[in-house]
Amino acid sequence: MRRPSNAELAEEAPLAYKDVEKVVEVVHLAGIARKVARLGLSACSEADRFTPCSRGGDMPEKGDKEALEKAREDMAEGKAPTTAAGEFVREEIHHVREGKHGARSPKQAIAIGLSKARRAGVKLPPPAGGKVSAEVQRKAEQDIARGRKHKRPSGRRSRAIAGALRRESRGAASRQALSRQALTAAARRSASERSRAAKKASATKGPAQRRAAARKAARTRKAHP
Repeated sequence: MRRPSNAELAEEAPLAYKDVEKVVEVVHLAGIARKVARLGLSACSEADRFTPCSRGGDMPEKGDKEALEKAREDMAEGKAPTTAAGEFVREEIHHVREGKHGARSPKQAIAIGLSKARRAGVKLPPPAGGKVSAEVQRKAEQDIARGRKHKRPSGRRSRAIAGALRRESRGAASRQALSRQALTAAARRSASERSRAAKKASATKGPAQRRAAARKAARTRKAHP
């Protein structure tokens, strides 16, 4: 079978994450989007099932090692896989802001971070059926399967994708873009879903943290009547 050329790989690279952008429509990603907008991530359990490179998965890039360590700490503390995955999303946002590469939109930057998290071994489940396209689900399942194997990623393909992403805009990681993404993601959720998420988040905070969060929410409402 003919191997694709570097030019063909570079052409296909942006498409590798095109439909993955839809993954942000999943309810738990709306929470990640909001947390990324504030660059403070959090959420819930299964430390012993977090198995990064030491027991399988793609080796992280140099810039992702810090995210990997933080994800390990999150899982060791009994936090949710979404929290650990959020560390990779935050690192990806920093990469775009620092100019290491660009992204077509905040959704794409989030999707790339989630893909890296799954490939590193974070037990983040694939999107629920019916929420996203079959292609997006298949991509998430492929990432999860890759996270269970110790297979070195193709350097040629990685370089082609990195080159394509470097040609994308840096504006996708601006505070305004992330804020718009957070509002859009929240708007897709029903009032009951938002209420449930708020109660769950509130249960993880102490009285002082709840007061601080309430004051911050009041300031936000006042600034955006």
